[in-house]
Amino acid sequence: MTAPVVTGIGVVAPNGVGVADYWAATLRGESGIARITRFDPAGYSAQLAGQVDVDAAAALPSRLLPQTDHMTRLALLAADEALADAGAELGDGFRAGVVTAASGGGFEFGQRELENLWRRGGAYVSAYQSFAWFYPVNTGQISIRHNLRGPGATVVAEQAGGLDALAKARGQLAGGAELMLAGGVDGSLCPWGWLCQISSGRISTASEPGRAYLPFDEDATGFVPGEGGALLALEDAEVARRRGVGDGYGRITGYAATFDPRPGSGREPGLRRAVELALARAGTRPSEVDVVFADASGNPAADRVEAHMLAEAFGPRGVPVAAPKTMTGRLLGGGAALDVAAALLSLRHSVVPPAVHIGRPKYSDEIDLVVGEPRERPLSTALVVARGHGGFNSALVVTK
Repeated sequence: MTAPVVTGIGVVAPNGVGVADYWAATLRGESGIARITRFDPAGYSAQLAGQVDVDAAAALPSRLLPQTDHMTRLALLAADEALADAGAELGDGFRAGVVTAASGGGFEFGQRELENLWRRGGAYVSAYQSFAWFYPVNTGQISIRHNLRGPGATVVAEQAGGLDALAKARGQLAGGAELMLAGGVDGSLCPWGWLCQISSGRISTASEPGRAYLPFDEDATGFVPGEGGALLALEDAEVARRRGVGDGYGRITGYAATFDPRPGSGREPGLRRAVELALARAGTRPSEVDVVFADASGNPAADRVEAHMLAEAFGPRGVPVAAPKTMTGRLLGGGAALDVAAALLSLRHSVVPPAVHIGRPKYSDEIDLVVGEPRERPLSTALVVARGHGGFNSALVVTK
């Protein structure tokens, strides 16, 4: 399969809206994790999140507002930026499409519908119908807004979904599409969505933003959820070359997805196999990988699995490991796509962004976690690793 070119990036993140603001904040080590202000979190065991505090509605036509919530409006902003960045002429739109990832999306819209039903009465089923169709709404709204009439899909694999969406878009390019917008923008910061996330038992209940999300740290107790993500414009390499874009930000050269065995089976998790398959499909040796963007769960058991896997795959401290999501929280279906955007920006600027707030690294003998300050070094190949709740594993290779 021909490696597609990434020609445009759009970002909406808790520590920066737009590629330039996000990247500058990330290199400065600025976190967007804070106490929730979208609603009063006082009655909940967890009160911190990565919010995207931007008036997305102000940047969109008023006709879109009744049929969208905050998450979808953020996705529309990211799509606008990615397509403008790519500078592509979409023509009649039949050779351009959209693939997005979703996981928590729809809770806010559903909460609003339930509140309306509570106030006004009505058929209870309508709230569930509104939630059921909400998973593909980002894809549909983006397609309508930009007249993208080609292939469209939504994948649901929690944090791993952003990589899966890029891979599915890559397949559509191989099948004849010329441009695909892909990635994920997600979020569910509303009382209903927050309660569902807390019930997973994986959310940090720390009250200090600087102590809440500490992957690969002795004090790790869980993660902080967030909202946002990234959308990328992918093009067929020959199409991009014809219009003078060249290799853009870089190429997606390898991908693989696996699923963990059932708990208690005694079989090892599928994460390492996903990494090995992605590297093999990219034609890349482990020694050629210059940086790994880790899944960085923040759950002690999951961190241990990932640290051991990286040490086995690349050798102890064999490759710099980045975890910029410590500044945003884990963004559900948007998180891995944002890591891919960060990886491409790292390749372009020859710098590895830091993880923040890591005071007592737990696996220093196994992984070379970049903490505190950015690390400048030549970079040509990056690996992005993502795991989704329920057993999903994905790995994606990008090259300069």
